Amino acid sequence: MCGRYASFREDQQIADEFAVATIADDVRLLPPSWNVAPTDGVRMVVERADRETGEVTRQLRVARWGLVPSWAKDPSVGARMINARVETVADKPAFAKPFAVRRALLPADGYYEWQRLEAPEGAPRSRRTAKQPYWIHPADGDVAALAGLYEFWRDPTKDDDDPERWVVSATVVTRPAATEALAAIHDRQPLMLPRDLWSAWLDPAVGADEARELLATAPPDLVATPVSTRVNAVANDGADLLEPVGEDVHPR
Repeated sequence: MCGRYASFREDQQIADEFAVATIADDVRLLPPSWNVAPTDGVRMVVERADRETGEVTRQLRVARWGLVPSWAKDPSVGARMINARVETVADKPAFAKPFAVRRALLPADGYYEWQRLEAPEGAPRSRRTAKQPYWIHPADGDVAALAGLYEFWRDPTKDDDDPERWVVSATVVTRPAATEALAAIHDRQPLMLPRDLWSAWLDPAVGADEARELLATAPPDLVATPVSTRVNAVANDGADLLEPVGEDVHPR
C-alpha cells in the first residue's frame, strides 16, 4: 500500500523533468507537500488530446488522490481507491478502463511506509504494537515517477455550466515489495517507472496489453530512512518530517 508520499519540487522543475508542454492553471495553486494524504490534490503528468486541434500534448494537471469511477454514485468511494494493484489493475472494473486509456505519472520525491515493531516481551496480546515510519526515496535523489491512473466523474448535482461539475481523480499503482529489506518494512511499494518507459506509459495509443508489460519493471535503488512519528498526523507538513531518527536502510 502507498498511503502517504511527498512531492515538493517546484512546478517548473517537474515540467522540465517530464518534458511537459502545458502546466494547468490550478497546478500553480497547489503548494508543495512533504505529507501528501488520500483525497489531497496531487500533481500528475498526462498526455491528452487538445479538444480543438486533436493534438496530443504532455500536461501537468491536478487530480484528487483516490480514484472515483465514472459510474460511482458519489465521490466518497475514492477514499478507498488510492491504490491499484498490478495483479488486478487490468481487470478490476474501477481500474480496467483507466488502465487502458488514462494512465498518468505522479511525480514524487519519495513515499512513507510504516513497519510494525515487535511487542515488548510479556506484553498482552491485545496490546497494539507501535509502528516506525520510514521515508523511502530514490538513492540518487532523482524524481520518483509513480505509475498512476486517472478518471473523470460527473457530479449530477451540478449544472452543466458549473466549472466544478467534473471531479478528476487518480490512483497509485502498487506492486509487491521488490526486496526482503523492503518487505520487512511493508509488503508492497509503489510502482516506479524509469525515464525510458515514461512515454509508453503515458501514450493513450498504447493499449492495455502493451501496458501490462510495463508493470513488471524493476524499481530504482531505494533508501529507507526512519523518521519521526510526526508524519503520522496529516496536519503536519514540512521538510522537518524527513529528518532521520536512526540509521538508513539500503533495500537495494
